[in-house]
Amino acid sequence: MARMCDLTGKRRLVGNKVSHANNKTKMTQKPNLQTKKVFDPETGLTVRLRLSTRAIRTLDKVGSLSKFLRKYSHLFEA
Repeated sequence: MARMCDLTGKRRLVGNKVSHANNKTKMTQKPNLQTKKVFDPETGLTVRLRLSTRAIRTLDKVGSLSKFLRKYSHLFEA
């Protein structure tokens, strides 16, 4: 399973770690993912998601999963 946020699509960042002597080695920064059960009062469903902590904070602010999906619909257009 990919380390990716189910709502925002955050993935790992890949770059170079550069030493004082300008040696470059590959490094990754992984998102802080948490498994969370999210209840949506509009549909009455509980969904289990892997979310970044930023997405959890945004869900708390917006109020519900349905409101989040409506507000951030541009993230889900294919």
